[in-house]
Amino acid sequence: MTNTKSTALYSHPFSKAYWLDAAAELKDIKMLVITALMIALRIALKPFAIYIGPQMAIQTATLATALGAMIFGPVMAIPAAIISDTIGFMIFPTGDYFLPFMLTEIASTLIYALCLYRAKPSATRVIIARFLICFLVNVVLQQLIFAWQYTYMGNPDKAKDAIMGITTIARIFKNLFFFPIEAVVITLFLKVLVPVTARVKLTYDNNANLSFSKKQIITLLVLLGIGVGSAGGYLTYYYNNNSVTKDYSAEQVVERNKAMHEIILEQDETVQKDTTLAVIEFASKPFWGSETTYTVALYEAVEGAEITEEMWSYKKTPASKDKNLVRIATVTIVATNASDEVLSFELKPNA
Repeated sequence: MTNTKSTALYSHPFSKAYWLDAAAELKDIKMLVITALMIALRIALKPFAIYIGPQMAIQTATLATALGAMIFGPVMAIPAAIISDTIGFMIFPTGDYFLPFMLTEIASTLIYALCLYRAKPSATRVIIARFLICFLVNVVLQQLIFAWQYTYMGNPDKAKDAIMGITTIARIFKNLFFFPIEAVVITLFLKVLVPVTARVKLTYDNNANLSFSKKQIITLLVLLGIGVGSAGGYLTYYYNNNSVTKDYSAEQVVERNKAMHEIILEQDETVQKDTTLAVIEFASKPFWGSETTYTVALYEAVEGAEITEEMWSYKKTPASKDKNLVRIATVTIVATNASDEVLSFELKPNA
């Protein structure tokens, strides 16, 4: 006698039958093959993202994560997340590998599965899933793991900063922005694919359709408006509190340091050209502004030393530690972004 696979739908995951069905997916050869394909798609999409601003991108892999979790459920979600995270890092490494970060992949996949597996698909469920991921995983869990990593590396001060970062305005703004936009994108993505998965009997909703009620449309539009407003707030905060030099390439560092040096020579004829060096320490560019304010350290070569080409690639810390240089002034320059036209100039000699 052959056992027929259950096709039951559940309104919530808090039942024994739900978990028995989820566990049964591990014994289904067809589901194992589909899970492998979902893992491969998830890994393939890892390097692709839609960049909206600095450190702000919509990860396309989240589409495969949501679809896969909806199909194979919470039990299969754990090994799927572990495999995709491990192989994904091996193929597309980013930063230092720290094993506990795997928990964010597991948690995200589990949340999608608990909200979407063996359930009647709806925009509401997607919204709930994204909300939980954005704030419980991206804001709280991720920062706690950063703190764990810094503690492991013997840097308790950074660990403390990571824990405090859970409540920073920047992180909250960033996730308020991504939450509604990703919820809309994933809902539309599943709206297209759920009829397909139902026809091939990977999901079991007879209607096989994600429809938007008027309330849901209004809710999503309101959330999208909040997201856009939050993005503006985040970008304003980011540009006001972070130096644009963080994103400079090595070539740009050299080019901008030399450009600031030329401005200093034009504005103050007492500065010696061949024995001085300009190093940008901070560059503030308001998100809504058309000019950049540069804080520049002016260095002079000590007697017997020369300004080398390598020195023009210096940032703040390397320059301050070079024994062949002595800081002689701090210069504040406000220049237009388009042409470097100087709007204001102030040179303060070091005491």
